[in-house]
Amino acid sequence: MSESIDLDGRTAVVTGAGGGLGRAEALALAAAGARVVVNDVGSAADDVVGEIEDAGGKAIAVTGDVGEWSMGDALVTAAVETFGSLDIVVNNAGVLRDTMLFNLTESQWDDVIRVHLKGHAALSRAAAVHWRSASKAAGGPVYGRVVNTSSEAFLFGSAGQPNYSAAKAGITALTLSTAQGLSRYGVRANAICPRARTAMTGHVFGADPNEDTALDALAPERVAEFVRFLAAPAADGINGQVFVVYGGMVALLAPATVEKKFEAADGVFTAAEFAGQVTPYFEGRSPYRTFSAYSIAQLDTTGIQNLTQ
Repeated sequence: MSESIDLDGRTAVVTGAGGGLGRAEALALAAAGARVVVNDVGSAADDVVGEIEDAGGKAIAVTGDVGEWSMGDALVTAAVETFGSLDIVVNNAGVLRDTMLFNLTESQWDDVIRVHLKGHAALSRAAAVHWRSASKAAGGPVYGRVVNTSSEAFLFGSAGQPNYSAAKAGITALTLSTAQGLSRYGVRANAICPRARTAMTGHVFGADPNEDTALDALAPERVAEFVRFLAAPAADGINGQVFVVYGGMVALLAPATVEKKFEAADGVFTAAEFAGQVTPYFEGRSPYRTFSAYSIAQLDTTGIQNLTQ
């Protein structure tokens, strides 16, 4: 194994790792040599630990809800006390409560924001405390990797997922803040927007037209391999980035740009001047030409139904 992608001696925490994408990520990190703290809400976490140990790796299960703020501290403590370090955080846990905005209930909003966004924040904060302290003790940067799970939903503003889209937009912003705030301590934080066929997304995607001849284009293992890379020394120069990942493709997203700048004639706008400048600019504009990044959908060449998971 190339040293630059070797995770021997590293310790990773993966949330939502009892199945689907999280399981694939935990297995990929373990295969690269990492010791893994496997988190999920149920006994499936123990099953994944068994898979890792059967393959010769080391892992422990920590069962609990990442939406509980204290779970972040518990996961970091488990990593450090069991394996002696914390090097990699993969925030993956999530739930779906899909609905149109006019049908959205408070509990549907709270459930998704709590597990996705608060769950990411709880573990990231606890890891940040650990890495900052370790860096101060070491007198310099330490090794730290954060891989957060966003979604193309934040780019499209999915009509049937107002809660999920908002959570994923928040996760993207959290990733950028993490990257800026922790880089001085040696931490690298990036976000992925994956498409993976899992129990949570099984209703979303159609069948892979090439499933009889190749690995499913939406196999979680494809995404997990990129997560393994981002967790490795080879990715030290990658920080504060957002990637779309699925199939045989990884796409690096560019930041938002300014399309048009409107300026007041005398330095102070009036509503009438806005009407004179801004209104004509939008006349005849396509309804699809909004801040939503519909062009990202053109990446899809899989022939599989393209939604946002």
